[in-house]
Amino acid sequence: MSVEMIAEFSRKLGSNAEYVLAGGGNTSWKDERYLYIKPSGVALAAVQGDDFVKMDRQLLRNVLTSCGKMEQGADQDAAVLRFTTFSVISSRNGRRPSVEAQLHELFNKPFVGHFHPVLVNALTCANDYEKITRELFPEASVMGVVLPGIHLGLAALKEFQDYESKNGKQPDILFLQHHGVFVAGNTTKEIEDIYRMIFSKITDYCTKKGIDTGAAPATPVDMDFVREYAPAVRGWLAEDGVPAAVCALDDMVLPDVAFTPDDIVYTKSRALVTDVISKEAIDAFKASNGYAPRMIRVPGKAVFACGKDVPAMRITRDFVLAAARIVSVSKAFGGPHNMPDFAREFIENWEAESYRAKLAGGTKGALAGKIAVVTGGAQGFGYGISESLIKEGAHVIVADLNLEGAKDAAEKLGKKNASAVGVNVSDEASLQAMADEVIRNFGGIDLFVSNAGVLKAGPTATFEKKAWDFVTSVNYTGYFLCVKHFSPMMGRQNAASGLWSDIVQVNSKSGLVGSNKNAAYAAGKFGTIGMTQSFALELVAQHIKVNSVCPGNYYDGPLWSDPVKGLFKQYLDAGKVPGAKTVEDVKASYLSKSPIHRGCFPADVAKAIVYAVGQQFETGQAIPVTGGQVMLS
Repeated sequence: MSVEMIAEFSRKLGSNAEYVLAGGGNTSWKDERYLYIKPSGVALAAVQGDDFVKMDRQLLRNVLTSCGKMEQGADQDAAVLRFTTFSVISSRNGRRPSVEAQLHELFNKPFVGHFHPVLVNALTCANDYEKITRELFPEASVMGVVLPGIHLGLAALKEFQDYESKNGKQPDILFLQHHGVFVAGNTTKEIEDIYRMIFSKITDYCTKKGIDTGAAPATPVDMDFVREYAPAVRGWLAEDGVPAAVCALDDMVLPDVAFTPDDIVYTKSRALVTDVISKEAIDAFKASNGYAPRMIRVPGKAVFACGKDVPAMRITRDFVLAAARIVSVSKAFGGPHNMPDFAREFIENWEAESYRAKLAGGTKGALAGKIAVVTGGAQGFGYGISESLIKEGAHVIVADLNLEGAKDAAEKLGKKNASAVGVNVSDEASLQAMADEVIRNFGGIDLFVSNAGVLKAGPTATFEKKAWDFVTSVNYTGYFLCVKHFSPMMGRQNAASGLWSDIVQVNSKSGLVGSNKNAAYAAGKFGTIGMTQSFALELVAQHIKVNSVCPGNYYDGPLWSDPVKGLFKQYLDAGKVPGAKTVEDVKASYLSKSPIHRGCFPADVAKAIVYAVGQQFETGQAIPVTGGQVMLS
């Protein structure tokens, strides 16, 4: 039961960005015999009771004691090896315990939480950390920089012994320089109360010093600069044939080197700060540091947070914002203090942190790491296409006139997998605003799926011009505006990377053959195939392939099956199917048109889209996905 309590507590605080970024930190509960501790590489926000690694407390104490004896005998390497081996063999279900398990064992109280809140880091990563921490928290134990793992366990063992000899009891609070704070309690509520007390004292101290503990001061981002350079940064940082994900933030002062071990694991040690951003500047940074920059600051212009994919980029973004805030708030405590080189270099090369980073993993599939926009993605074909593209590893930006619907769709698809943006594809100002939002939050895209479409059917003699204009403004003009506003960012990104990107228009079988009493829709779809061919010829110089996919009818979708506005109902009312008495009669007539005798599904269309992206020698094509209803001649 208490394992479930610590799991619930972990998820609660692990989902709060004031406590945890990127799943960092660790928690534990112990009974008389066993320590149950969060595994390395499992995010606090998602950890379950069954995830916790069960460790024999006596064995853990014995290992720590024997390592201490080895260290006293100057056999430091043997001590580290023994503890590392113990950690590995103590794994359960392929999971390894947190590398700080031995420190959790030192606390006698059953519940322990170790978090790295930004407010606490502003204190522990400051020049006057020890002096001010002892003033604010005289009841706490305060330690300087110590290498993680067994090094930390041995140093903490000595600290606990010294503290207990002076105070006659153990500490419940242990501050670590550059590494947050441990808190022990008899209940999880007790731990939360202590953390609130810590936050309150730090905030009050800063207020007296006139320091704002909120977001760091920033210069608004230069959007002209971002439009020009964010796609290029994506391209310059491309790995394994996939451009990086890039977020443009307001300009903020960043630290010289990373503040905490988590910073190093997820964002590396240093940011690239340059007045002129270029491939040469990035290559020089790589040569000097041995890794590509994940944080790029161009003073007065923007800070770029970068990652191999969207989840990795968002982690970098969160750490950038936190690091800038620490720089600002730490002024109350003597200003920012750089992590010593010996600690930083150890963490950069530490096997345990490499293991944790490896567990973070990445996406897999034909579109792994790529970023796609799907217009009209909140429902119907668009939602189904988005779902399929995500299964292929893409991060999908669901774009829809119905912003709330797009948000709901993105929520269902998963926050790691999808984002939402509102757009009216027939309105140029709306599309420009959407393009700016996408380029600021992602740096650009690899695939644009122009799916938004509308349909109104009826006899030509009674069809209103207002209806004609509505259909063609979305289906025809909307496609043109999408390509106009998204192809430039794709071209800049491709020029930087040498890679290709794709625009795929979701057309229709009505773009291949005429459609009775459906002239407005067919006209737009026929016309956009001509546009696809023209775009393909024009944009090939920018390494952009342009194709159309022409689906058959998605009978199960709302466009056809809605009982009030659906096409089955419209066609019944218009008398389009001779002899049909009911909606079911109309549906049966349409099902009979395909030799496969079913309608088209979003997954069928998505397969064609993925084909078009993967096929390097196809552009300007109209690919039928009609179940044989329409065959090319």
